Amino acid sequence: MNKIVTIGISLLILLQSANIHFKDLVELGQLVEHYQFHNEEYGDSFMVFVSKHYGELKASHSEKHQEEQKEHEKLPFQHQTQCAQPLVFVLGADNFVDSRSEIPVATKGNFHYQISYSHIWGDDPFQPPKQA
Repeated sequence: MNKIVTIGISLLILLQSANIHFKDLVELGQLVEHYQFHNEEYGDSFMVFVSKHYGELKASHSEKHQEEQKEHEKLPFQHQTQCAQPLVFVLGADNFVDSRSEIPVATKGNFHYQISYSHIWGDDPFQPPKQA
């Protein structure tokens, strides 16, 4: 059962990544029927049929055959999608990287610490700062 679910989800992800919807798979029968109609009426090959409905000849075919408009709307893969990927270019990025700002540093401290030259594992390893 787990294998069937895994294969099903994998196929779903594959089809969605190729922008194929479940509705398109259901409408494949309409595509075959309309292709058979074009093959009998106009003698079109499959490549000419695809070009008339999805390619270069789509506009002229739609103008000439207005009576087939309802059948054309039932064909699969008629949905349109938009994919927006905004690109941002930064010109002169070296100005941002090399820019340095000076931060004022207080020179007067609140405490004084004298460096101890004694061994760290001596009597008292944790020595707090000593006041001068």
